[in-house]
Amino acid sequence: MKNGAEYIQSLRGLKPVIYTMGEKVESAVDHPAFKPHVNSAALTYEMACRPEHEELLSAFSPFIQARVNRWTHIHENRDDLVKKVKALRLLGQKTGACFQRCVGWDALNAVYSVSWEMDRKNGTGYHGRFLEYLKKVQKEDLMLAGAMTDPKGDRSKKPGQQEDPDMYVRVVRRTDDGIVVRGAKAHMTGMVNSHEMLVMPTTGLAEDEKDYAVCFALPVDAPGVIHIFGRQTNDTRRFEEGTMDTGNYEYGMVGGEALTVFDDVFVPWDQVFMCGETEYAGLLVERFATLHRQNYGGCKTGVCDVIIGAAASLADYNGVETASHIRDKLVEMTSLSETLYGCSLACSAEGYATPSGAYVANPMLANITKQNVTKNVYEVCRLAQDVAGGLMATLPSEADLKNPETGPFIVKYLKGREGVSTEDRIRMMRLIENLTGGTALVESMHGAGSPQAQKIMIYRNSNIKGKKKLAESLAGIAPVEAEKPRDSA
Repeated sequence: MKNGAEYIQSLRGLKPVIYTMGEKVESAVDHPAFKPHVNSAALTYEMACRPEHEELLSAFSPFIQARVNRWTHIHENRDDLVKKVKALRLLGQKTGACFQRCVGWDALNAVYSVSWEMDRKNGTGYHGRFLEYLKKVQKEDLMLAGAMTDPKGDRSKKPGQQEDPDMYVRVVRRTDDGIVVRGAKAHMTGMVNSHEMLVMPTTGLAEDEKDYAVCFALPVDAPGVIHIFGRQTNDTRRFEEGTMDTGNYEYGMVGGEALTVFDDVFVPWDQVFMCGETEYAGLLVERFATLHRQNYGGCKTGVCDVIIGAAASLADYNGVETASHIRDKLVEMTSLSETLYGCSLACSAEGYATPSGAYVANPMLANITKQNVTKNVYEVCRLAQDVAGGLMATLPSEADLKNPETGPFIVKYLKGREGVSTEDRIRMMRLIENLTGGTALVESMHGAGSPQAQKIMIYRNSNIKGKKKLAESLAGIAPVEAEKPRDSA
Protein backbone atom coordinates (compact mmCIF):
# COMPACT_ATOMS: atom_id res chain seq x y z
CA MET A 1 0.00 0.00 0.00
CA LYS A 2 1.10 3.59 -0.65
CA ASN A 3 1.63 6.07 2.16
CA GLY A 4 0.60 9.70 1.83
CA ALA A 5 3.90 10.93 0.41
CA GLU A 6 3.99 8.11 -2.15
CA TYR A 7 0.46 8.96 -3.28
CA ILE A 8 1.40 12.60 -3.83
CA GLN A 9 4.55 11.60 -5.68
CA SER A 10 2.55 9.22 -7.91
CA LEU A 11 0.39 12.15 -9.05
CA ARG A 12 3.46 13.95 -10.35
CA GLY A 13 3.82 11.27 -13.01
CA LEU A 14 0.39 12.07 -14.47
CA LYS A 15 -0.29 14.76 -17.06
CA PRO A 16 -4.04 15.44 -16.99
CA VAL A 17 -5.45 18.40 -18.92
CA ILE A 18 -6.91 20.67 -16.22
CA TYR A 19 -8.36 24.16 -16.44
CA THR A 20 -9.31 26.43 -13.56
CA MET A 21 -10.09 30.14 -13.41
CA GLY A 22 -9.52 30.34 -17.17
CA GLU A 23 -6.00 28.95 -17.04
CA LYS A 24 -4.46 25.59 -17.88
CA VAL A 25 -2.79 23.91 -14.90
CA GLU A 26 0.30 21.78 -15.33
CA SER A 27 0.06 19.81 -12.08
CA ALA A 28 -2.68 19.21 -9.54
CA VAL A 29 -0.22 18.61 -6.72
CA ASP A 30 1.03 22.09 -5.88
CA HIS A 31 -1.69 24.39 -7.20
CA PRO A 32 -3.43 26.33 -4.35
CA ALA A 33 -6.90 25.37 -5.63
CA PHE A 34 -6.13 21.65 -5.57
CA LYS A 35 -3.60 21.21 -2.78
CA PRO A 36 -6.15 20.91 0.07
CA HIS A 37 -7.95 18.12 -1.79
CA VAL A 38 -4.65 16.37 -2.47
CA ASN A 39 -3.83 16.60 1.25
CA SER A 40 -7.21 15.20 2.23
CA ALA A 41 -6.89 12.21 -0.12
CA ALA A 42 -3.29 11.68 1.00
CA LEU A 43 -4.53 11.15 4.54
CA THR A 44 -6.57 8.13 3.40
CA TYR A 45 -3.29 6.59 2.28
CA GLU A 46 -1.24 7.67 5.28
CA MET A 47 -3.67 6.50 7.96
CA ALA A 48 -4.16 3.10 6.30
CA CYS A 49 -0.45 2.46 6.85
CA ARG A 50 -0.62 3.15 10.59
CA PRO A 51 -0.82 0.02 12.80
CA GLU A 52 -3.56 1.48 15.00
CA HIS A 53 -5.86 1.84 11.97
CA GLU A 54 -4.94 -1.37 10.13
CA GLU A 55 -8.18 -3.26 10.83
CA LEU A 56 -10.40 -0.33 9.97
CA LEU A 57 -8.60 1.25 7.02
CA SER A 58 -7.16 -1.82 5.28
CA ALA A 59 -8.46 -5.29 4.40
CA PHE A 60 -7.22 -8.60 3.03
CA SER A 61 -7.94 -9.05 -0.68
CA PRO A 62 -8.63 -12.60 -1.88
CA PHE A 63 -7.91 -11.40 -5.42
CA ILE A 64 -4.25 -10.52 -4.92
CA GLN A 65 -3.72 -12.39 -1.62
CA ALA A 66 -2.48 -9.32 0.20
CA ARG A 67 -3.69 -6.51 2.44
CA VAL A 68 -5.02 -3.55 0.50
CA ASN A 69 -6.22 -0.07 1.28
CA ARG A 70 -9.87 -0.47 2.30
CA TRP A 71 -10.83 2.13 -0.30
CA THR A 72 -10.11 -0.50 -2.99
CA HIS A 73 -11.77 -3.44 -1.20
CA ILE A 74 -14.84 -5.42 -2.34
CA HIS A 75 -17.30 -5.81 0.56
CA GLU A 76 -17.38 -9.47 1.59
CA ASN A 77 -19.84 -9.29 4.49
CA ARG A 78 -21.86 -6.96 6.72
CA ASP A 79 -18.83 -6.30 8.87
CA ASP A 80 -17.10 -4.76 5.86
CA LEU A 81 -20.10 -2.46 5.37
CA VAL A 82 -20.00 -1.40 9.03
CA LYS A 83 -16.24 -0.81 8.92
CA LYS A 84 -16.79 1.33 5.84
CA VAL A 85 -19.06 3.69 7.78
CA LYS A 86 -16.69 3.83 10.75
CA ALA A 87 -13.77 4.58 8.41
CA LEU A 88 -15.75 7.39 6.80
CA ARG A 89 -16.52 8.96 10.17
CA LEU A 90 -12.89 8.75 11.26
CA LEU A 91 -11.62 10.46 8.10
CA GLY A 92 -14.37 13.08 8.34
CA GLN A 93 -13.18 13.89 11.87
CA LYS A 94 -9.56 14.16 10.76
CA THR A 95 -10.14 16.33 7.66
CA GLY A 96 -13.39 18.22 8.31
CA ALA A 97 -13.80 17.86 4.55
CA CYS A 98 -14.41 15.41 1.72
CA PHE A 99 -11.53 12.98 1.22
CA GLN A 100 -12.88 11.85 -2.15
CA ARG A 101 -12.20 8.11 -2.02
CA CYS A 102 -15.69 6.72 -1.49
CA VAL A 103 -17.09 7.53 -4.96
CA GLY A 104 -14.55 5.35 -6.78
CA TRP A 105 -14.84 2.71 -4.05
CA ASP A 106 -18.61 2.52 -4.50
CA ALA A 107 -18.15 2.34 -8.26
CA LEU A 108 -15.76 -0.61 -7.89
CA ASN A 109 -18.26 -2.51 -5.76
CA ALA A 110 -21.24 -1.71 -7.99
CA VAL A 111 -19.49 -2.70 -11.22
CA TYR A 112 -18.11 -5.86 -9.59
CA SER A 113 -21.56 -7.22 -8.75
CA VAL A 114 -23.42 -6.02 -11.86
CA SER A 115 -20.77 -7.26 -14.31
CA TRP A 116 -21.02 -10.68 -12.66
CA GLU A 117 -24.78 -10.74 -13.20
CA MET A 118 -24.45 -9.56 -16.81
CA ASP A 119 -21.99 -12.35 -17.60
CA ARG A 120 -24.17 -14.96 -15.92
CA LYS A 121 -27.21 -14.04 -18.02
CA ASN A 122 -25.63 -13.01 -21.33
CA GLY A 123 -22.43 -15.03 -21.47
CA THR A 124 -20.34 -11.86 -21.83
CA GLY A 125 -16.81 -11.48 -20.52
CA TYR A 126 -17.13 -8.21 -18.62
CA HIS A 127 -16.58 -9.59 -15.14
CA GLY A 128 -13.32 -11.27 -16.09
CA ARG A 129 -12.07 -8.02 -17.58
CA PHE A 130 -13.15 -6.15 -14.48
CA LEU A 131 -11.39 -8.58 -12.15
CA GLU A 132 -8.12 -7.92 -13.94
CA TYR A 133 -8.72 -4.21 -13.61
CA LEU A 134 -9.59 -4.57 -9.93
CA LYS A 135 -6.34 -6.43 -9.31
CA LYS A 136 -4.43 -3.59 -10.96
CA VAL A 137 -6.21 -1.01 -8.77
CA GLN A 138 -5.41 -2.98 -5.63
CA LYS A 139 -1.80 -3.82 -6.50
CA GLU A 140 -0.97 -0.24 -7.51
CA ASP A 141 -3.16 1.27 -4.77
CA LEU A 142 -4.87 3.59 -7.22
CA MET A 143 -7.27 6.35 -6.35
CA LEU A 144 -10.37 6.15 -8.53
CA ALA A 145 -12.86 8.86 -9.37
CA GLY A 146 -16.34 7.43 -9.76
CA ALA A 147 -18.04 9.09 -12.73
CA MET A 148 -21.82 8.74 -12.98
CA THR A 149 -23.60 12.11 -13.27
CA ASP A 150 -24.18 13.41 -16.80
CA PRO A 151 -25.09 17.04 -17.61
CA LYS A 152 -28.55 15.74 -18.74
CA GLY A 153 -29.59 18.76 -20.83
CA ASP A 154 -33.40 18.90 -21.02
CA ARG A 155 -34.45 16.84 -18.01
CA SER A 156 -37.91 16.23 -19.45
CA LYS A 157 -36.29 14.10 -22.16
CA LYS A 158 -34.43 10.80 -22.02
CA PRO A 159 -30.86 10.46 -23.32
CA GLY A 160 -31.94 9.34 -26.78
CA GLN A 161 -34.42 12.23 -27.08
CA GLN A 162 -32.00 15.09 -26.41
CA GLU A 163 -31.52 17.77 -29.06
CA ASP A 164 -27.79 17.39 -28.44
CA PRO A 165 -27.03 13.65 -28.14
CA ASP A 166 -23.84 14.38 -26.18
CA MET A 167 -25.74 15.42 -23.04
CA TYR A 168 -25.13 11.86 -21.84
CA VAL A 169 -21.85 10.00 -22.35
CA ARG A 170 -22.25 7.73 -25.36
CA VAL A 171 -20.38 5.43 -27.72
CA VAL A 172 -19.86 7.15 -31.05
CA ARG A 173 -17.78 4.44 -32.69
CA ARG A 174 -16.86 0.79 -32.15
CA THR A 175 -13.64 -0.68 -33.52
CA ASP A 176 -11.79 -3.98 -33.30
CA ASP A 177 -9.58 -2.49 -30.60
CA GLY A 178 -12.13 -0.64 -28.50
CA ILE A 179 -14.73 2.11 -28.42
CA VAL A 180 -14.72 5.89 -28.87
CA VAL A 181 -16.84 7.87 -26.40
CA ARG A 182 -18.11 11.44 -26.32
CA GLY A 183 -19.89 13.49 -23.67
CA ALA A 184 -19.16 14.76 -20.18
CA LYS A 185 -19.51 13.87 -16.52
CA ALA A 186 -20.36 16.60 -14.02
CA HIS A 187 -19.56 17.14 -10.32
CA MET A 188 -16.62 14.74 -10.47
CA THR A 189 -15.32 14.53 -6.90
CA GLY A 190 -11.55 14.18 -6.61
CA MET A 191 -11.12 13.79 -10.36
CA VAL A 192 -8.10 16.07 -10.79
CA ASN A 193 -6.11 14.27 -8.07
CA SER A 194 -7.14 10.70 -8.90
CA HIS A 195 -5.14 8.20 -10.93
CA GLU A 196 -8.04 6.78 -12.91
CA MET A 197 -11.79 7.07 -13.35
CA LEU A 198 -14.55 4.47 -13.52
CA VAL A 199 -17.37 5.71 -15.76
CA MET A 200 -20.97 4.45 -15.46
CA PRO A 201 -24.39 5.29 -16.93
CA THR A 202 -26.45 7.74 -14.90
CA THR A 203 -29.99 6.46 -15.50
CA GLY A 204 -32.09 3.53 -16.64
CA LEU A 205 -32.16 3.21 -20.42
CA ALA A 206 -34.56 2.07 -23.13
CA GLU A 207 -33.76 -0.68 -25.62
CA ASP A 208 -33.01 1.91 -28.33
CA GLU A 209 -30.44 3.73 -26.16
CA LYS A 210 -27.67 1.14 -26.36
CA ASP A 211 -24.98 3.71 -27.11
CA TYR A 212 -25.55 5.24 -23.67
CA ALA A 213 -25.28 1.92 -21.82
CA VAL A 214 -21.53 2.10 -21.38
CA CYS A 215 -19.19 1.52 -18.46
CA PHE A 216 -15.42 1.80 -18.69
CA ALA A 217 -12.19 2.77 -16.92
CA LEU A 218 -9.63 5.33 -18.05
CA PRO A 219 -6.57 7.12 -16.69
CA VAL A 220 -7.39 10.73 -15.80
CA ASP A 221 -4.80 11.86 -18.32
CA ALA A 222 -6.09 9.80 -21.27
CA PRO A 223 -5.92 11.65 -24.62
CA GLY A 224 -9.07 13.67 -25.26
CA VAL A 225 -10.06 13.95 -21.58
CA ILE A 226 -10.39 17.54 -20.33
CA HIS A 227 -11.10 18.54 -16.70
CA ILE A 228 -12.64 21.92 -15.86
CA PHE A 229 -12.38 22.53 -12.12
CA GLY A 230 -15.43 23.95 -10.31
CA ARG A 231 -15.63 27.01 -8.04
CA GLN A 232 -16.16 26.79 -4.30
CA THR A 233 -17.21 29.37 -1.74
CA ASN A 234 -14.34 31.73 -0.88
CA ASP A 235 -11.93 29.68 -3.01
CA THR A 236 -9.76 32.63 -4.02
CA ARG A 237 -8.73 33.07 -0.38
CA ARG A 238 -6.32 30.19 -1.00
CA PHE A 239 -4.38 32.41 -3.37
CA GLU A 240 -3.78 35.01 -0.64
CA GLU A 241 -0.99 35.09 1.89
CA GLY A 242 -1.72 33.49 5.25
CA THR A 243 -3.83 30.54 6.38
CA MET A 244 -6.49 32.04 8.61
CA ASP A 245 -9.17 33.26 6.21
CA THR A 246 -9.65 29.89 4.49
CA GLY A 247 -10.88 28.29 7.71
CA ASN A 248 -9.67 24.77 6.92
CA TYR A 249 -6.42 25.55 5.17
CA GLU A 250 -4.97 22.03 5.21
CA TYR A 251 -7.95 20.07 3.84
CA GLY A 252 -10.33 22.42 2.11
CA MET A 253 -14.10 22.12 1.91
CA VAL A 254 -15.84 19.55 -0.28
CA GLY A 255 -14.29 17.21 -2.81
CA GLY A 256 -12.78 19.40 -5.48
CA GLU A 257 -15.40 18.74 -8.17
CA ALA A 258 -14.77 19.03 -11.89
CA LEU A 259 -16.61 18.86 -15.20
CA THR A 260 -14.84 16.08 -17.10
CA VAL A 261 -15.20 16.18 -20.88
CA PHE A 262 -14.68 13.20 -23.21
CA ASP A 263 -13.79 14.66 -26.60
CA ASP A 264 -13.91 11.50 -28.74
CA VAL A 265 -11.85 9.44 -26.30
CA PHE A 266 -10.63 5.95 -27.18
CA VAL A 267 -11.18 3.15 -24.64
CA PRO A 268 -9.61 -0.28 -25.25
CA TRP A 269 -11.92 -3.28 -24.92
CA ASP A 270 -10.11 -4.64 -21.86
CA GLN A 271 -11.27 -1.53 -19.96
CA VAL A 272 -14.92 -1.74 -21.12
CA PHE A 273 -17.30 -3.37 -18.63
CA MET A 274 -20.67 -2.64 -20.28
CA CYS A 275 -21.43 -1.79 -23.88
CA GLY A 276 -25.05 -1.85 -25.00
CA GLU A 277 -26.64 -3.84 -22.16
CA THR A 278 -29.44 -1.38 -21.50
CA GLU A 279 -31.31 -3.77 -19.22
CA TYR A 280 -28.46 -3.53 -16.67
CA ALA A 281 -27.94 0.23 -16.72
CA GLY A 282 -30.66 0.90 -14.15
CA LEU A 283 -29.38 -1.87 -11.86
CA LEU A 284 -25.87 -0.40 -11.96
CA VAL A 285 -27.20 3.06 -11.10
CA GLU A 286 -29.30 1.69 -8.24
CA ARG A 287 -26.48 -0.45 -6.85
CA PHE A 288 -24.02 2.45 -6.93
CA ALA A 289 -26.53 4.92 -5.48
CA THR A 290 -27.33 2.60 -2.58
CA LEU A 291 -23.67 2.18 -1.71
CA HIS A 292 -22.98 5.89 -2.07
CA ARG A 293 -25.97 7.02 0.00
CA GLN A 294 -24.91 4.62 2.73
CA ASN A 295 -21.76 6.71 3.13
CA TYR A 296 -23.25 10.01 4.14
CA GLY A 297 -24.15 9.04 7.67
CA GLY A 298 -20.48 8.24 8.17
CA CYS A 299 -18.50 11.07 6.59
CA LYS A 300 -21.06 13.78 7.42
CA THR A 301 -21.18 12.65 11.05
CA GLY A 302 -17.41 12.97 11.17
CA VAL A 303 -17.63 16.52 9.81
CA CYS A 304 -20.50 17.28 12.20
CA ASP A 305 -18.26 16.17 15.08
CA VAL A 306 -15.86 18.93 14.02
CA ILE A 307 -18.68 21.49 13.63
CA ILE A 308 -20.04 20.67 17.10
CA GLY A 309 -16.54 20.94 18.54
CA ALA A 310 -16.01 24.30 16.86
CA ALA A 311 -19.35 25.63 18.15
CA ALA A 312 -18.58 24.44 21.68
CA SER A 313 -15.13 26.05 21.49
CA LEU A 314 -16.57 29.38 20.40
CA ALA A 315 -19.14 29.26 23.19
CA ASP A 316 -16.19 28.81 25.53
CA TYR A 317 -14.21 31.62 23.89
CA ASN A 318 -17.25 33.90 24.15
CA GLY A 319 -17.77 33.09 27.83
CA VAL A 320 -21.20 31.47 27.41
CA GLU A 321 -20.34 27.77 27.54
CA THR A 322 -22.42 27.21 30.70
CA ALA A 323 -25.58 28.91 29.37
CA SER A 324 -28.49 26.45 29.25
CA HIS A 325 -29.56 27.45 25.73
CA ILE A 326 -26.02 26.78 24.45
CA ARG A 327 -26.01 23.32 25.98
CA ASP A 328 -29.46 22.65 24.50
CA LYS A 329 -28.19 23.58 21.06
CA LEU A 330 -25.10 21.37 21.39
CA VAL A 331 -27.33 18.47 22.49
CA GLU A 332 -29.64 19.03 19.51
CA MET A 333 -26.68 19.14 17.12
CA THR A 334 -25.35 15.91 18.60
CA SER A 335 -28.75 14.21 18.37
CA LEU A 336 -29.14 15.18 14.70
CA SER A 337 -25.64 14.01 13.87
CA GLU A 338 -25.84 10.68 15.69
CA THR A 339 -29.16 9.98 13.96
CA LEU A 340 -27.29 10.08 10.66
CA TYR A 341 -24.66 7.73 12.01
CA GLY A 342 -27.30 5.34 13.33
CA CYS A 343 -29.01 5.23 9.92
CA SER A 344 -25.71 4.50 8.18
CA LEU A 345 -24.87 1.70 10.62
CA ALA A 346 -28.39 0.29 10.28
CA CYS A 347 -28.32 0.07 6.49
CA SER A 348 -24.89 -1.61 6.80
CA ALA A 349 -26.04 -4.13 9.41
CA GLU A 350 -29.07 -4.90 7.22
CA GLY A 351 -26.90 -5.34 4.12
CA TYR A 352 -27.13 -8.43 1.94
CA ALA A 353 -25.11 -10.50 -0.50
CA THR A 354 -25.64 -9.92 -4.22
CA PRO A 355 -25.50 -12.98 -6.53
CA SER A 356 -21.78 -12.25 -7.04
CA GLY A 357 -21.16 -12.68 -3.31
CA ALA A 358 -20.28 -9.01 -2.83
CA TYR A 359 -22.36 -7.20 -0.21
CA VAL A 360 -24.48 -4.10 -0.64
CA ALA A 361 -26.26 -1.95 1.96
CA ASN A 362 -30.01 -2.12 2.56
CA PRO A 363 -31.48 0.18 -0.15
CA MET A 364 -34.37 1.55 1.90
CA LEU A 365 -32.22 2.47 4.90
CA ALA A 366 -29.40 3.82 2.69
CA ASN A 367 -31.83 6.22 1.03
CA ILE A 368 -33.30 7.17 4.41
CA THR A 369 -29.75 7.96 5.52
CA LYS A 370 -29.13 10.36 2.65
CA GLN A 371 -32.61 11.88 2.93
CA ASN A 372 -31.87 12.74 6.57
CA VAL A 373 -28.55 14.28 5.55
CA THR A 374 -30.39 16.76 3.31
CA LYS A 375 -32.14 18.10 6.44
CA ASN A 376 -30.10 17.29 9.53
CA VAL A 377 -26.80 18.73 8.32
CA TYR A 378 -28.53 22.03 7.46
CA GLU A 379 -29.91 22.24 10.99
CA VAL A 380 -26.56 21.37 12.57
CA CYS A 381 -24.96 24.15 10.51
CA ARG A 382 -27.72 26.61 11.42
CA LEU A 383 -27.26 25.93 15.11
CA ALA A 384 -23.49 26.25 14.82
CA GLN A 385 -23.90 29.66 13.19
CA ASP A 386 -26.36 30.60 15.91
CA VAL A 387 -23.86 29.71 18.64
CA ALA A 388 -20.95 31.39 16.81
CA GLY A 389 -22.67 34.74 16.51
CA GLY A 390 -22.89 37.38 13.80
CA LEU A 391 -19.25 38.36 13.99
CA MET A 392 -18.49 35.31 11.84
CA ALA A 393 -20.04 37.11 8.86
CA THR A 394 -18.20 40.40 9.30
CA LEU A 395 -14.67 39.44 10.38
CA PRO A 396 -11.78 41.51 9.06
CA SER A 397 -9.13 39.74 7.02
CA GLU A 398 -5.92 38.17 8.26
CA ALA A 399 -4.09 40.95 6.40
CA ASP A 400 -5.93 43.52 8.52
CA LEU A 401 -5.05 41.61 11.67
CA LYS A 402 -1.37 41.68 10.72
CA ASN A 403 -1.40 45.33 9.60
CA PRO A 404 0.35 47.39 12.31
CA GLU A 405 -2.17 50.22 11.82
CA THR A 406 -5.35 48.14 12.20
CA GLY A 407 -4.20 45.00 13.97
CA PRO A 408 -4.10 46.44 17.51
CA PHE A 409 -7.70 47.63 17.20
CA ILE A 410 -8.85 44.19 16.01
CA VAL A 411 -7.01 42.49 18.87
CA LYS A 412 -8.53 44.92 21.37
CA TYR A 413 -12.13 45.07 20.19
CA LEU A 414 -12.72 41.53 18.88
CA LYS A 415 -11.45 39.84 22.00
CA GLY A 416 -13.63 37.34 23.88
CA ARG A 417 -13.11 36.08 27.42
CA GLU A 418 -9.89 36.43 29.30
CA GLY A 419 -7.24 33.83 28.41
CA VAL A 420 -8.31 33.36 24.78
CA SER A 421 -6.46 35.24 22.07
CA THR A 422 -8.34 37.25 19.47
CA GLU A 423 -6.53 35.30 16.77
CA ASP A 424 -7.77 31.96 18.12
CA ARG A 425 -11.31 33.30 18.28
CA ILE A 426 -11.09 34.46 14.67
CA ARG A 427 -9.59 31.15 13.53
CA MET A 428 -12.44 29.16 15.07
CA MET A 429 -15.04 31.44 13.48
CA ARG A 430 -13.38 31.03 10.10
CA LEU A 431 -13.47 27.25 10.53
CA ILE A 432 -17.23 27.35 11.16
CA GLU A 433 -17.66 29.66 8.18
CA ASN A 434 -15.85 27.12 6.01
CA LEU A 435 -17.73 24.09 7.35
CA THR A 436 -21.22 25.58 7.28
CA GLY A 437 -21.07 27.80 4.18
CA GLY A 438 -22.53 27.63 0.70
CA THR A 439 -20.68 24.91 -1.18
CA ALA A 440 -20.63 22.52 1.78
CA LEU A 441 -24.40 22.79 2.23
CA VAL A 442 -25.19 22.32 -1.47
CA GLU A 443 -23.07 19.17 -1.46
CA SER A 444 -25.03 17.85 1.54
CA MET A 445 -28.24 18.43 -0.40
CA HIS A 446 -27.28 17.07 -3.82
CA GLY A 447 -24.32 14.73 -3.26
CA ALA A 448 -25.24 11.11 -4.12
CA GLY A 449 -28.31 12.36 -5.95
CA SER A 450 -31.00 14.92 -5.31
CA PRO A 451 -33.50 14.58 -2.43
CA GLN A 452 -36.18 13.70 -4.98
CA ALA A 453 -34.10 10.78 -6.26
CA GLN A 454 -33.99 9.39 -2.73
CA LYS A 455 -37.73 9.89 -2.27
CA ILE A 456 -38.39 7.88 -5.43
CA MET A 457 -36.28 5.00 -4.09
CA ILE A 458 -37.87 5.23 -0.64
CA TYR A 459 -41.36 4.98 -2.13
CA ARG A 460 -40.28 2.13 -4.40
CA ASN A 461 -39.04 0.16 -1.39
CA SER A 462 -41.77 1.19 1.03
CA ASN A 463 -44.17 -1.73 0.38
CA ILE A 464 -47.26 0.46 0.84
CA LYS A 465 -49.57 -2.39 -0.29
CA GLY A 466 -48.17 -4.69 2.38
CA LYS A 467 -48.60 -2.02 5.05
CA LYS A 468 -52.21 -1.43 3.97
CA LYS A 469 -52.87 -5.12 4.49
CA LEU A 470 -51.43 -4.92 7.99
CA ALA A 471 -53.75 -2.03 8.82
CA GLU A 472 -56.78 -3.73 7.26
CA SER A 473 -56.10 -6.89 9.25
CA LEU A 474 -55.97 -5.05 12.57
CA ALA A 475 -59.03 -2.98 11.67
CA GLY A 476 -61.03 -6.11 10.81
CA ILE A 477 -61.45 -5.12 7.16
CA ALA A 478 -61.59 -7.94 4.64
CA PRO A 479 -59.17 -7.62 1.72
CA VAL A 480 -60.81 -6.08 -1.35
CA GLU A 481 -60.95 -8.59 -4.19
CA ALA A 482 -60.58 -7.54 -7.76
CA GLU A 483 -63.95 -7.16 -9.51
CA LYS A 484 -64.78 -10.25 -11.56
CA PRO A 485 -65.87 -9.76 -15.18
CA ARG A 486 -69.60 -10.23 -15.77
CA ASP A 487 -70.91 -13.12 -17.83
CA SER A 488 -71.64 -12.16 -21.41
CA ALA A 489 -75.12 -13.56 -20.93
